[in-house]
Amino acid sequence: MKKIPEVSLLKFIKHSLEILKNPLPFHNKNFEALGDIFKLNVGFNSKIYFCRDAGFAQYVLQKNQKNYTKSKIQTEDLVKYVGEGLLTSEGEKWKKQRKMMQPAFHKKQLQNLLDGMQQTIISEFNKVESNKTIDLFPILNDLAFQTVVKSLFTQAAKNKDMERLQYVTEANQRMLVKELRQPYLGWWFKIGGTLKKHLDLSEEARVILKRIVDQRKASGQRYDDLLDMLLETRYEDGLGMTEDQLIDEILIIFTAGHETTSNALTFTFQLLAKHPEWQDKIYNEFIELGGDNADLMTRISQSKVCQQVLEESMRLYPPAYFIDRVNIEKDVFNEMEFEPGSNLLFSVYEIHRHPKLWDNPESFVPERFANGGRQFSSQYFPFGAGPRKCIGNNFAMFEMIIAVTTLVKKFKIQPKFDYVKITPLITLKPKNAHLSFQKR
Repeated sequence: MKKIPEVSLLKFIKHSLEILKNPLPFHNKNFEALGDIFKLNVGFNSKIYFCRDAGFAQYVLQKNQKNYTKSKIQTEDLVKYVGEGLLTSEGEKWKKQRKMMQPAFHKKQLQNLLDGMQQTIISEFNKVESNKTIDLFPILNDLAFQTVVKSLFTQAAKNKDMERLQYVTEANQRMLVKELRQPYLGWWFKIGGTLKKHLDLSEEARVILKRIVDQRKASGQRYDDLLDMLLETRYEDGLGMTEDQLIDEILIIFTAGHETTSNALTFTFQLLAKHPEWQDKIYNEFIELGGDNADLMTRISQSKVCQQVLEESMRLYPPAYFIDRVNIEKDVFNEMEFEPGSNLLFSVYEIHRHPKLWDNPESFVPERFANGGRQFSSQYFPFGAGPRKCIGNNFAMFEMIIAVTTLVKKFKIQPKFDYVKITPLITLKPKNAHLSFQKR
């Protein structure tokens, strides 16, 4: 067996402050020095395998996925905030939930949501002022959250409740980041009451959602939104989800459904600002496809240039920039042995920029996806891969295509920043999306 290179606990502690701020440069230095797989000692008996080997990622996520589960980060740490939904469950429970929920996220079902999605996006973009430098991220964060809200609840949710849910979702994510990056302070979070405060926030969110669900059931009205679809889905025995399970799934949709999309859109608009020729290409495509007079679903499915831009943006700045797995039984890959219970972290960020996998890996080259990107399926994972690939990938792509074309048809976007800066939290977040907009 090959010996896997190690990074010592001492080196980890020495760089702990910079890792807390942004771990990516530290990991990159180790990849460059040690190769595509290395072992990081994060405690006296605790280690994590960091990987940017695309072949190993494909092996774990697809070819031998039955031997791997998600790590404690999602199956325990995240569960306490959002419950045991599709993102955080494992085994038979996950299979049962995925099979039942899959039809609700089929393209034909999502078509019912497109008009509402577009109206929400247009309304949110009314906040964009021309000839003025603004930070676009807060607007896109609200846009993505409101799109999820309207797709789930149509008009049934009160603004005050939704503002509170957005606050809880974002506050608990910040808390989880602290727990993961400062595990040595776990005792203090418990004794000091910080942990309880955030668990109480989660319970408050559940109470709000239960009230909305109960009101929908009592009303007898039908909206053809995601909530209706989730209420109507049935297991093989003919029974639907329990109320607790339904709320778990809704919390997961809120957490995973708005954060990643707002991040991806922000990075996309920053890249478009730096490459105005692609703004013109998207605008010309929009006009050629019939503009606002075209059937919305037809236009979305034929917006190939816009899709290329989004794919390339998510290659450079994948919102879900790490994928975690733990092996159940001992496994061997490329003459490297992994004992049962090994913690594996696949750096999607590094795989998407690997110089052996991509031409001009650091450059924005959307045309590389001109043929649909099938040739990159073994090295491109913006929505994960294998059976646990994100169930909402079509929802996210539809939303992002509508958002990009809506803004580009109205404005020319100019950068008010030198280069794209990032903040790696649970997802990869933008830091300096300062842009100005001139009306076309």
